[in-house]
Amino acid sequence: MKAMEKLIFLALGKAFPSQLVIQESLVDGYFKNTNCNDPELKQKLTRLCKTTTVKKTRYVVMNEEILKQYPELAGDGVPTIKQRLEISNKAVTQMAIDASNACILKWGRPTSAITHLVYVSSSEARFPGGDLHLAQALSLSPDVRRTSLYFMGCSGGVAGLRAAKDIAENNPGSRVLLATSETTVVGYRPPSHDRPYDLVGVALFGDGAGAVIVGSDPVVGLETPLFELLGTRQCFLPGTEKMIDGRLTENGINFKLGRELPQIIEDNLEEFCEKLVRGIDHEDKVKYEEMFWAVHPGGPAILDKVEKRLGLSPEKLAASRRALRDYGNASSNTIVYVLEYMVEESKKKKKKEGELGFMLAFGPGVTFEGILARNLVG
Repeated sequence: MKAMEKLIFLALGKAFPSQLVIQESLVDGYFKNTNCNDPELKQKLTRLCKTTTVKKTRYVVMNEEILKQYPELAGDGVPTIKQRLEISNKAVTQMAIDASNACILKWGRPTSAITHLVYVSSSEARFPGGDLHLAQALSLSPDVRRTSLYFMGCSGGVAGLRAAKDIAENNPGSRVLLATSETTVVGYRPPSHDRPYDLVGVALFGDGAGAVIVGSDPVVGLETPLFELLGTRQCFLPGTEKMIDGRLTENGINFKLGRELPQIIEDNLEEFCEKLVRGIDHEDKVKYEEMFWAVHPGGPAILDKVEKRLGLSPEKLAASRRALRDYGNASSNTIVYVLEYMVEESKKKKKKEGELGFMLAFGPGVTFEGILARNLVG
């Protein structure tokens, strides 16, 4: 019987829009652009910007040029979904192209070797979707097999990795390109006391794209293995479907997050991880502190709960906190930024390859997505 092929991350890439938001000047700029003078809301956003742990900058598609062309986006109660999708559809395609090209360049092989494409976004609504536009822009073969995952929110990146793993596992010799791309344009609007979560989004979320190439048994001398994917798991928590709620309206997407979300994640995290590990054969009992942790940084409260529940030392979530600090929560893309930081740190410290770890994200449902992997960078 032929031995099971190893499923490997072969390259990572990222891309961002050109507009840079300096966190220190975000509050004044946002209230100026939306013509709002409410001191209470301004004070609240100032507090939120300090508690998100986002530092220095974030990248966003929205800029003054767009607001001049579409001044209605800075208003309230006006149907603007058509304009928002015009902007976001174009933006997510371009960012996905840039991230994919960056990933392919690191991979070092021609695009003709890509057999499958997995496309993830919660920021567009059209058909044909971004998967086709991306495939054409990259000059992928018309025979490339495409899979799209839409409106999975923050869990979309790990869900895309799970789908890419399954595809590679069932198609020996395949090379799967995963591309994720997100923009906050679809939810940009002026502050309102009726929509308190909008301010959280302004303080926390950013735009960008990520890309990963997944395949089996890397070609020696041509491909560099980064992580081996050992197993995956997804589950949703019954009765929590309103905890992360998003609705596409005539005035863009409206999001709501329940305050109980970090606690719900903490209460269910250990069982989720135990079941994921249980599905993989190991000689020794796994100790969480000895593993790596690539956790989607939905916000500092979630990372704090993960660290507390599993008894992790602070350095275990350093890559997640660094990604949050540098890019904010960029939804599905952020897990790619976390993994890039982990690879960078592994190379710098020359860690012993073979370290087991988790890649985790939490999204609407409430849905848990997880991958058990082995770090091959040393």
